[in-house]
Amino acid sequence: MNPVEILVQYWPRLLDGTLMAIKLTLLGALIAAAVSPVFALVRVHAAPMAQAPLRIYVSFMRGTPILAQLFLIFYGSGQFRPLLQEWGLWSFFRDPFNCALLAFALNSTAYQTEILRGGILGVPRGEIEAAKAIGLSRLKTLRRVVFPHAYRIAWPALGNEVILLMKASALASVVTVFDLMGRTRQVFSKTFDFSVYLWAALIYLCITAIFVLLWRQAERRLSRHIGARNSPQATAQPLKETRA
Repeated sequence: MNPVEILVQYWPRLLDGTLMAIKLTLLGALIAAAVSPVFALVRVHAAPMAQAPLRIYVSFMRGTPILAQLFLIFYGSGQFRPLLQEWGLWSFFRDPFNCALLAFALNSTAYQTEILRGGILGVPRGEIEAAKAIGLSRLKTLRRVVFPHAYRIAWPALGNEVILLMKASALASVVTVFDLMGRTRQVFSKTFDFSVYLWAALIYLCITAIFVLLWRQAERRLSRHIGARNSPQATAQPLKETRA
């Protein structure tokens, strides 16, 4: 079968799988983004003993394959079915999508925590001292000084993490979540035409390219004041005032 005919005939399935892959990636990244700032603060400021459980969690998630983590959650939860039923959680864990989302969120949280920790450590100490000097509370210092600067530092690395999560979403197909790769395997099992995998690769490439463009636009927006400060117009203005 012609590769174009493959795309024309099966594009609804590929589109459905694409939307599922985007859904898994965005939800997993957003859940991680909501939790990782708190974990990053613990990694930076908490006592070593208080950090120990979090360090073990981060080391495990970063040191083991996400496929193994997915299997542990999806197949391992069945070993604790009576306990999960007692707690009312079995309806969550018996759904493959929920298990895949949980695995991706836990994995991304570990990476985002370490990325943000590096961003927080990169905030100049003088900015924090200046915030204290003008009377800002600890919470306001975090909200107005530390996190804005930390996210600006960590933004490129966070974008790479989301891209890696997008590519890792292809693993969800092994637990019967029909994302883009799962739909691609379905189509291949019917047609035995290898070109369907090429279309899947091109779709992943297009999604990644669009994401990179949007992420870079956001990065420019976050750093627009830096560009304005370093522009020729900005540097020429003080000279005029000096001559006057």
